[in-house]
Amino acid sequence: MNQDSKKKNAAEAAFDLIKPKLNKDTVLGIGTGSTTNFFIHALNSLNVEIKGAVCSSISSEKSLSSSLKILSLNEVHSIDFYIDGADEYNDRFELIKGGGGALTREKILASSSDKFICIVDDSKHVDLLGKFPLPIEVLEIARSAISRQLMKMGGKPVYRNNFKTDNGNQIIDVHNFPIQVPFELEEKLNNIPGVVENGIFSNRKADIIIKAKDTIIEVLER
Repeated sequence: MNQDSKKKNAAEAAFDLIKPKLNKDTVLGIGTGSTTNFFIHALNSLNVEIKGAVCSSISSEKSLSSSLKILSLNEVHSIDFYIDGADEYNDRFELIKGGGGALTREKILASSSDKFICIVDDSKHVDLLGKFPLPIEVLEIARSAISRQLMKMGGKPVYRNNFKTDNGNQIIDVHNFPIQVPFELEEKLNNIPGVVENGIFSNRKADIIIKAKDTIIEVLER
């Protein structure tokens, strides 16, 4: 089974999991990326009655059916279910996210959700986070200064050319970054002046990971 088929299966399994719990007061959080796009397609294809959806990117907002109300986080008390993919996850349900550049809004929505459901294919599992370059959203004025700090910490920062986040900021992708203690590194990076957010999701882990393999779907809960 190819990777897109696995992503599609994981996304549809997530939809099947939450569908019985959806009602007219439900607020969904929708992430960003290729796997999440399959979830959006499943959501669009069925007539579900919910209060609306808060999206982590303009791209995801544009993909939603016009029959679904797009909400801002400021309009809602909380998000019932946040659905998103990941670039990596480990056995402690810690993640690296941000390959699509929406990591700041993704982390805000995940932190505002009652249940964070992460949908992945089996290639995303790692024992140690960091094989995938760690995205960090930064203010433009601080990009070079932050890059020098990251090099001192052992990483190889690479500026993501011709890319701006929906917040108007820039992305540095850090290669060869040893992430031995994700929680500590997440906080340390966010304390660097000019860093908006980084792609380590350790403080707010996934609650459920739905993993698609060749022949089965695994639903993992912590």
